[in-house]
Amino acid sequence: MTKRYPMGCYLAGTVTARTGDEMSGPALMLAGFALAGSTTEASSLLAGITMSAAVGGPVFGALFDRAARPGRLLAGALVLYATGLAMILVGLGRLPTAVTVLIAVLTGLLGPALSGGWTAQLPRLASADDLPRANALDAMTFSTASLVGPALAGGVAGAFGAPTAVVVSSVLIGLALPAAWALPARSGAARDARTASVVNAVAAGSRFIVRSPRLARATLTSVISCIAQGMLTVCIPLLGERAFGGAGRGVMLLSCVAVSALAANAALARFPRSVAPDTIVWGSALVQAAALALATTGRPPLLIAAVLLAGFGEGPQLTALFAVRHREAPEHLRGQIFTTGASLKITGFALGAAVAGPVTAWSLSGALALAAGVAVLAALAFFAGPSVSREGVPDEWRAM
Repeated sequence: MTKRYPMGCYLAGTVTARTGDEMSGPALMLAGFALAGSTTEASSLLAGITMSAAVGGPVFGALFDRAARPGRLLAGALVLYATGLAMILVGLGRLPTAVTVLIAVLTGLLGPALSGGWTAQLPRLASADDLPRANALDAMTFSTASLVGPALAGGVAGAFGAPTAVVVSSVLIGLALPAAWALPARSGAARDARTASVVNAVAAGSRFIVRSPRLARATLTSVISCIAQGMLTVCIPLLGERAFGGAGRGVMLLSCVAVSALAANAALARFPRSVAPDTIVWGSALVQAAALALATTGRPPLLIAAVLLAGFGEGPQLTALFAVRHREAPEHLRGQIFTTGASLKITGFALGAAVAGPVTAWSLSGALALAAGVAVLAALAFFAGPSVSREGVPDEWRAM
């Protein structure tokens, strides 16, 4: 790790910012219902701040790759994101619904900064030998945030009110500013990306993802896996109600997913080179498929085992995906590739949630079975397209 910027500072910044981000969604939902008195407005706020990431990720990534001091750009994004949450809170019940949803959409454009924007910096903070372990530790911050954020939102909202939960999430994101601001500057050789226009830079990053076989496969598998994860999330309240007597107890199941993901990534951090990341990407999709199939039984002991197994699939897949991106992405496109990938995953998750809603109303076990099929499709998608040689060049191309 670099002496000027210790890894501990990076991890403190990422876990704080990402916890605030994971907390913001449930907090906005609760505040929207409490202040506006409308479940429609509450769900619209969450949809707005989530779906706009699909647009914001590539654009932010292009700007990120052009910045001489990407840490300062990241700090600015954190300020705007935290400010956007505060503006939504102020507007609830005072401004028309369309206005508050528009603020949520604009705020969501910066969402990928809290995921891909941070992670893209790791190669400048860790040596090549330390990068696999740093990568696993970084993935653990996502699991930690997904475990702590929603629970903190519910706890603060219950004790001090839903608006306070939004304030706390905004403050947590703001606390990450010093760690973001202090990130090291980009090397002089990597600044050539600024000579191209933002539009051309966005196109270049997207083309690179599509034309890099290993990166395209890992990206496609992760996005389809996120569709299955979104479907599981929608099923969680009903699973909690039927298996444990209350929809609110479904939070326990989400906590089990996060805990097992955290444990799996902790093991990967200790043995970072035990399995090739490409293998983990598609193998983890199959693990998630098995977990979803097990959840269709609806029996409490098997259901707990299923969500624990789901976490063992989700956590390592994220770590492996980061490893593939770091390995395949050139320096001048790394930020865009990470933020674009984050946008695609968020969009996949939202799509899965949207699809699962009506299917769950028809059959809960049917929705889980469909999610299991989607996870299997994610694993199969990894093997679609041209085969890749050890040097990274498609074998079909080498024969031409």
